Amino acid sequence: MNVPTLVEQARAGAPRAVARLISMVEDAHPQLREVMTALAPHTGRAHIIGITGSPGVGKSTSTSALVTALRKRGQRVGILAVDPSSPFSGGALLGDRIRMNDHVLDPEVYIRSMASRGHLGGLSWTTPQALRVLDAAGCDVVLVETVGVGQSEVEIAGLADTTIVLLAPGMGDGIQAAKAGILEIGDVFVVNKADRDGADNTVRDIRHMISLGDRTEPHLWRPPVLKTVASRGEGVDEVVEALDKHWAWMTEHGVLRKRRLRRAADEIEAIVIKTLRERMGDLRGGHGIEDHAALVVDGTASAYTAADDVVASLT
Repeated sequence: MNVPTLVEQARAGAPRAVARLISMVEDAHPQLREVMTALAPHTGRAHIIGITGSPGVGKSTSTSALVTALRKRGQRVGILAVDPSSPFSGGALLGDRIRMNDHVLDPEVYIRSMASRGHLGGLSWTTPQALRVLDAAGCDVVLVETVGVGQSEVEIAGLADTTIVLLAPGMGDGIQAAKAGILEIGDVFVVNKADRDGADNTVRDIRHMISLGDRTEPHLWRPPVLKTVASRGEGVDEVVEALDKHWAWMTEHGVLRKRRLRRAADEIEAIVIKTLRERMGDLRGGHGIEDHAALVVDGTASAYTAADDVVASLT
């Protein structure tokens, strides 16, 4: 495969080239390192926006509404929609794009569904590299729609520049839906389906919870709590305005670079761990792990000592 040509085509916005590069990411193609090296100088321009929330709050509909608003401003948009994989067959429906039919023929919108492939946290482990492909392909904004998540699946916060937490009235206690990790990761909170009873109560509850946090630091970002009816496009312009304000705040106070440094460190760590696991698999096939396991079972060595020996053999 001619990587320079493929990268050049992707940077020019050719959908097939972008699709092929993301497929290489998902398949861990042998030339992936060459691809990512070629893309690296062209990344870092896109605003990465994560969209998360419990199942049923309208993530796909809200994503589609945001795309409409962003396209009205002439911005090029990429979408990564992560769907859960079956624990039995390993397959995934990848049906999020069904709700984005209004954009599938727009050449300035790229939609890619990805399977989580058993990865926890609401994302696929290949999402960071796929984001870099869309960033280098000239997207001004990349929206990452996660698998419907619970309170502890907050990985999107480490991946996005700005994280939108979606909630909806009538789905139980609003505080229960947003407490703990989910409450802490949100940069913008959106109560969707605001035409339902209880929307104002949900907004009030979330604002109250935010007010309980430590806001004593100067210039600290205070997450807004907004209402939308995404199916009708109501309130979406206000959400886009909040995203602009958060971007400006991050840029002004150096938060954007800090977040991206952390993201790059996490990405490097994930690649290192994957590489070590692959090498561990080779050791296991060569009975290296089993030999150490026998020492632990026989009481000759502790699990820590055995682990230290295995790590030493990998270096």
